[in-house]
Amino acid sequence: MDLGFDGAAVVVNGGSKGMGRAAAEAMAAEGARVALLARGAEALADTAEALRALGSPDVVEIPTDLTDRGRVDAAFAALGERWGELNVLVNAAGPVDVGVGRRFDELDDTEWLSTFDIGTLSAARCARAALPLLRKARWARIVNVSAHSVRRQTQGLVAYTAAKAALTSFSKNLSLTLASDGILVNTVSPGSFLSQGLKNYILRLPSERQVDFDDLHAVMGIIAEDFGHPAQLGRVALPSEIGPVIAFVASRANTYMTGADINVDGGSDF
Repeated sequence: MDLGFDGAAVVVNGGSKGMGRAAAEAMAAEGARVALLARGAEALADTAEALRALGSPDVVEIPTDLTDRGRVDAAFAALGERWGELNVLVNAAGPVDVGVGRRFDELDDTEWLSTFDIGTLSAARCARAALPLLRKARWARIVNVSAHSVRRQTQGLVAYTAAKAALTSFSKNLSLTLASDGILVNTVSPGSFLSQGLKNYILRLPSERQVDFDDLHAVMGIIAEDFGHPAQLGRVALPSEIGPVIAFVASRANTYMTGADINVDGGSDF
């Protein structure tokens, strides 16, 4: 299937690692121009090199603190000068370690604010800054990466899940707001993926509970025990398994789906 990315201008925030990188790679392989917004210069450079090798005709690395509105606005202003318009914005950044595995009464205000700042407000900042450029394009899409835990609550993800629930609600409202512009807005909600945040959580566990990250079924065992989120497929997923899903939702081939929340969780009752 031709997804219609040839020459398209794409921005992926949080695109230097994990699921954001996987989405960027999927679109680069389809011929998209890709801008990466993230904080780590080394990871940005490594991902940019990979995207060029996949065939992207233009890759831009912009080190950006997504909690800083001035930095975000400056990044999109630079892209406006370079490309003049945008076809796709993917908001893939999210809180990695804040509050994971800890209950409500163990979190303070600083941790709540930090989680919402990167988990929700970063997407709103990028959408606001990108909107004038998206409106200039012949076709445009916004994809926000939320979380399956919005449907499946657990005590150890309270702030993270609340921030992602806010992101899902924001996405639904934005789809309504931008429908008259022909800009489609959707959410993709991953279940248990082998993200850096999950790896960090497991590395903090007692040595007797450590598992080999290559054993995806064993990693799922930790998820099931600690968070109550087993998947019917019995394993966690790799970021590369969600990249093509995000790419389709963000693509020109998606012509009628907006306001949707696509669950990618390995099978569940939700």
